[in-house]
Amino acid sequence: GVVILFGEPCPDALAEVSVVHEGGAAGEGLAPQPGDVVVLGATELTVRAAGELAGQNLRELGHVVLYCDPADDQALLPGAVFVDGQVGAIAAGDRIALERRG
Repeated sequence: GVVILFGEPCPDALAEVSVVHEGGAAGEGLAPQPGDVVVLGATELTVRAAGELAGQNLRELGHVVLYCDPADDQALLPGAVFVDGQVGAIAAGDRIALERRG
């Protein structure tokens, strides 16, 4: 239920547990907001809530922690993003983006 995204360069300790990506994805400069869509390959996840540091961390480090289908009583950490849905397999070369829709 948790996906960690981290932009290059990524510390070795985090690379083992993160989806490491290169910058330049669509949506660069956006701060995640409810209703936005996180695209991970063939999977689309709808943002339910975003912590106050999620946008800054994403812009500066390419880093965000996605909590998939979190419990209603789970606390939202400052750098976290709550999303609706589950992530399937992610492969090298898959598109990763944050999109504002509607």
